[in-house]
Order: sequence, then structure tokens, then C-alpha cells
Amino acid sequence: MNEVIHVSVRPLVEYAYRSGSIDARFRTATTMTEGTRLHQMIQKTYGEGDRKEVPFETVINYEELSFQIEGRCDGLLQVENGLMIDEIKSTFLPLGDIREHSHPVYWAQAKCYAYMAAQDHEVDELIVQLTYIQSDSNEVVRFRQRVTLTELTAFMNEVVGRYVPFVRWKRKHIELSTETSKALAFPFDTYREGQRKFAGSVYKTVQDGATLFATAPTGIGKTISTLFPVMKAMGEGFGQKLFYLTAKTITRETAQEAFKLMENKGLHSTSVTITAKEKICFKEKTICQKDYCEYADGYYDRINDGILDILSNETLMKREVIEQYAHKHRLCPFEFSIDLSYTADAVICDYNYLFDPRVSLKRLIEEQKKQTTLLVDEAHNLVDRAREMFSAELHKSPFLKLIRSYKGRNDAIARSATALNQTFIELRKSCENGMVVLEEVDEELLVQMDTFIQASEKELLAQGNDEELLDCYFAAQNFIRIAKLYDHRFTTYVLAGKSEVSMKLFCLDPSNQLQKMRKGFLATTFFSATFAPLSYYQDMLGWKEEDYAVKVPSPFKREHARVYIAPISIRYRDREHTMQSLVTLLSRVVMENQGNYLFFFPSYGYMEHVYNEFSSQVEIETIIQTSGMTEQERERFLGNFQSDRKQSLIGFAVVGGVFSEGIDLKGDRLTGVAVVGVGLPNFDTERKLMKDYFDQKGRNGFEYTYVYPGINRVQQAGGRLIRTETDKGILLLVDSRFLERRYQSLLPYEWKHFEVLR
Repeated sequence: MNEVIHVSVRPLVEYAYRSGSIDARFRTATTMTEGTRLHQMIQKTYGEGDRKEVPFETVINYEELSFQIEGRCDGLLQVENGLMIDEIKSTFLPLGDIREHSHPVYWAQAKCYAYMAAQDHEVDELIVQLTYIQSDSNEVVRFRQRVTLTELTAFMNEVVGRYVPFVRWKRKHIELSTETSKALAFPFDTYREGQRKFAGSVYKTVQDGATLFATAPTGIGKTISTLFPVMKAMGEGFGQKLFYLTAKTITRETAQEAFKLMENKGLHSTSVTITAKEKICFKEKTICQKDYCEYADGYYDRINDGILDILSNETLMKREVIEQYAHKHRLCPFEFSIDLSYTADAVICDYNYLFDPRVSLKRLIEEQKKQTTLLVDEAHNLVDRAREMFSAELHKSPFLKLIRSYKGRNDAIARSATALNQTFIELRKSCENGMVVLEEVDEELLVQMDTFIQASEKELLAQGNDEELLDCYFAAQNFIRIAKLYDHRFTTYVLAGKSEVSMKLFCLDPSNQLQKMRKGFLATTFFSATFAPLSYYQDMLGWKEEDYAVKVPSPFKREHARVYIAPISIRYRDREHTMQSLVTLLSRVVMENQGNYLFFFPSYGYMEHVYNEFSSQVEIETIIQTSGMTEQERERFLGNFQSDRKQSLIGFAVVGGVFSEGIDLKGDRLTGVAVVGVGLPNFDTERKLMKDYFDQKGRNGFEYTYVYPGINRVQQAGGRLIRTETDKGILLLVDSRFLERRYQSLLPYEWKHFEVLR
């Protein structure tokens, strides 16, 4: 008996007939709502005997495989000469740009429906029609072909034949992956204390299709403790895919290493790491057009061969591997990794690929989501990242430039940009002391933006990419997108200066949006070493009553860290007066205990001030973090921390920066860590708005806005010290506020055996 393969018409024909080049020049597509409206407009013209949204299914046997194919055609019409399949496509393109054979995938889709209709209605031939409707003008153009059942049968065999190599690979892969996942043993000889409990909690979360908030200490092995149980669960039939989401390059590398460990223990699975386009692009500029980039030219003609090649020969598809096969098949490495992500068992990527409404992987259909587990690493970072994702900002000056650029050239753009510019001028007049907070989104402004967007689309479609216009277009699109999400968890504020006015839709509380974005997935685990207090992160990340929570104790002896609190005032107003006391303290600690140290400071300015004072007074080798360091510069910075150094080394860094989390300096590579200050974020406009919002909601606004995020930064920085069971070292917390109950209550248990340095 043939094995049955279930597949829908659309993915089948897209695999078999996609062709052409990547072209990032401006193009737009109708929204789902708009597309539905246009489809219905055509369907309302159907006759009395015509049918719309007709479901079909058929079975095609191909050697040892049996394909059960299903789909739904837009229209099955009664015509003079028999039956006609009508496939409707909405487009923003001028209809004059569309030719009969412009879209082979559309014809293939319609012919699949025609084959199934011919079988169901026992006819030997029928008509296939493509109907294009222009979304702006509602104009219609139609193309028709008469096809016989014999031709359609040959066509269906050809479609399935093109799909078969991929199906055979996938069938074999799933069989091997399931078998090895079931048999997989934990890739270490023993579990660390607490690690089995953590892994078991993650497994149960997947099994129950639930959400877990897990506090798991630094050094426990959080990555393997989450990936291993999810892969085991997949082997038992609980899900088919996972996303490992993180904000840091170094934690993506840790996930890759975990898959390598499991592979060495016999696991057969595929994982792909998505690297940002600007980092992985082979060209000097990221211009995705066939006349500039040979990797974009003809990309879709070669992508199927490239995917089959890499999947047949590789399992761990990290950046270097993807680049190798992208060169071999002349494929854009970024788009290659995105296409691979829909096939791979595991995807390792940044948060934004699933949570950001502008970037998210939209081809993940609901059926796939139901079988997908999300693992959100260092999830404390997601709170501020989500605020950024769900906020939108507009500035006056770009629209003023467009008025000058398009006056006399395109009156529609000039007029719509003038209206927006005038709105910003009026907003400036309403600003007292340079700022005004608005209660809601200005509906008139949204109408003006919509007018601007429509005018811009016509120009961009006709003339191609104008970067100034394109930037304004996407800014306006995003503003409207966020405005549709706007509720009481958002605020609107306007800032006005002499030469600029800006308006921002600011997401104060991202919990509701994060809850919506993860809806439909099988299971989610949020995990971090620094969920303190847990209730705050549950609140900010979208906790529901039915969600699970677990806290895993540290497996390391807390005596391995000698913890000291120095009650020197680091408040901004006192820093000049306490500078000498701080320098003396830091130098004393290093002099008494030779080794490698990281000193963390609340800002670049303060760090540089202390660095200069320290360097002028103390003869110890020092290095300092600079703003905007490249990956190579970061690696060189960390490379200085070697265990065999004969003299002490001090690295000056910023709390909350790239060196305060996600790095491992094990053993004698790091002797001590000093955290100067309680890590409070800047007292800026947005933080003030957040504080007021949480106060009004009955929470402690100061703690939600400043204390909890601040102490998280402190814990992350201090967590660099003890990374393994054998690590020992000194942790120095410098700030008189660490002795206040508010801050002391938030310190982890492992730090509460501190001594006070007077």
C-alpha cells in the first residue's frame, strides 16, 4: 500500500513552479482583507448556476507514494461550452504590465483545480481562466486556456514529479529524526543539580501545550536543558518544530553547540541559524535586485536544488554552512536561510522573526504553528525589545524634504506631504516646554497618512525606488500598523524642537501584544537567570492564570563567590565627591587579589571618567568598552582575559551592555566582578510616561520602571563571575542603595551572604 502524502494545492505548485529573481524594488500586495473584498467583488458577478469557493480533493499515485491533494478554487462557472475554473488574483500593478504567462504559479494552481473538477464532473475538457483585478481602479483583465483531461493528467504528474525528490528526503528525514529523538540520551554523563527538574518542566509544558516561565540560574546549562526535552517531546509526537529565540549572537552560538552535542549522541535533526541580512550579505550594499546582485538574479530558478543539496548533506546549518551552499548554488544567503527555516526542525534566530509585526515569518501557516514550540532565551530582554517592536515614530523633516523634491513633479505626493507637514506645525504649537502627551491617535492624521501612502505607492510602482520616499512610506505604513494595535496600554507623545517635530505611538505595556503574537503556537517557554521578581516579568510578558512557573536553585556553592557591598553613594549628584573613594576601593580590591576583573558602570560617561582617574593613579593594565564595537572588537576585548596572565587586567564595561550578559569567562579567566550602581535606566521622557502609567494601574511605577529593570542588569553583570562548579571569585557591589530593603530584597539568594566594606 502506498504511503499517503497530504499536501495543499498552493504549496505544491509554488514548490514546482516558482521561478525568477529576488527583486526588492518597491512592490506592494493587497492585505488579506482587501484581497477578500476584491475577490468577493468578482464573485458577485457570477451567474445563478455558478459556484464560488468550491472545495476539491484528489489522489495522485506516483511510484511508491500516494499524494492526497486538496484545495479550494475561487469559482466554478457554467459557460456555453461546459465548465470553467476561475482563479482570481488582486494586484496593485497596472494591468498593462501583466501578460498571459506572467505568473506560471497562478496557472499551475488553476490547472490543479481544473483537473479535480474534470474528474468530479466527468468531463474531457474545460476552460481555465485567470482573472486579475487592479486594487486601485477595480479594473479587470482575464486570460483563458482550453485544456483537456489528458493534458491535465500529464500536467499533474509533472507537478507531483517535481515535488517527489523533496518528499522522499522529508519522509526519510522524519523517520530518522523521530527514531533518534526517542532514543536520545542526555548529552552529559549526569545532570547538574536542578537541571533535571528544569528539563522535566519544559517537557511537561510541551506535552500539555502550555506556557512556562522558568527562572534558571546562570551556569546550570539552560540551553541544553530546554532543547533536549523539546527534541525528546518531538520524538514522542508532541510537536514537529521549534524556534530558539534570543537577542544575542553569543547565545545563538550556544544553541548551535547544544545541537552539535545532541548530534554526537545520535540525534538526527536539522537546525538553521538566521543571520541578519546586513551581516550575511555577500555584496557591498544590500541591494536585492537582479541587475546589481548575481545572487538575487534567478534565485527562484535555483532555490529548490540548493535546498535539497544542503538538506541532503548537512544538519547543522549555521552561518558558515549556509554561506558555503549559497555560493555553490548562487543564492542570496539571507533569503536561503529564511527558505530553509520553513523546512528545518529547529530555527535559531532573533526575537523579531516571530514577535515583530514588521518582520515576522508570515509564511508559518496556522497548522505549522500548532506544531511549533517557542523557547525564548534571556526573556528578560524581551520586555524592552517588545516595547520597541510595538511602537512607531514619525518625524516632520522628511515630509518637508519630500515637498521640495516632488513639487511640480508629483502633485499628489507634494499635497499629501504638505498636509502632514502642516499637521506637525500645528502639533508644535500645542507643545508646552517642547512636549505634549495626547490621549489617543489623531484619526485625521491617519487619514492624511493613508492618502500619502496611496500617492507614494503609485509613484514607487511607476518609477522604482526613491530612498527618501521609500523611508517615509514605510514609516507611515508602520505608524498605521501600530495605530491599529493602539489601546490603553499605549500613549502618544509629541516632541518639538527648533528644527524638528516628532510623534511617537509608544507601547507602555507590551504584555497583551506578546500574548497575541504567541497565540496559536503549541507551547512557549520563557526562561532567564534573572526573572526577579518573577511576578513583574510574568506581568510584562503576558502571564495567564493557566501558565506554569518554575524556579530552579543554583547548583553552585554560594561560598565560591565572596560578595561585598561597598556603601559609597553612586547617585548622580554625589559622583564627583565619591570619585576618589571609588578609585581607591577598586584599586585596593585588585591589589589584594591579583587576576582578571570586569568593572561595570551605569553609563559610558561615568565609566570613562572613572577609567581616566583610575589609569592615572594605578599601574595596572586596563581595557575599556567603546560604543558601537564590532564583533571583531568584542572578541579582541574578551580575548585579553586569559588564565595564564602574569599581571592583573581590568576591563571597564557598561552595565546592560554586550559584556554584561551572555559571555563565559570560565575558571581563572575572571577573578572578580565589580558592579557600580544599582543599574537604573535613564530618567528620560519615556520612562517618566511608563512610571505614570504603572502608578495609575495600581502598581509601583518607580519599581516597575526603574528598580526591577535596574536590578536585572546588576544580576546579569554579576552573573559573569560563577559559570561552572569550580569557579571562584569576588563580587563587589558598589552603591549605598544595595543596603536598602527595596534593593536588598531583590538580590539573589547566592549573594545574600555579603560583607559590608566600610
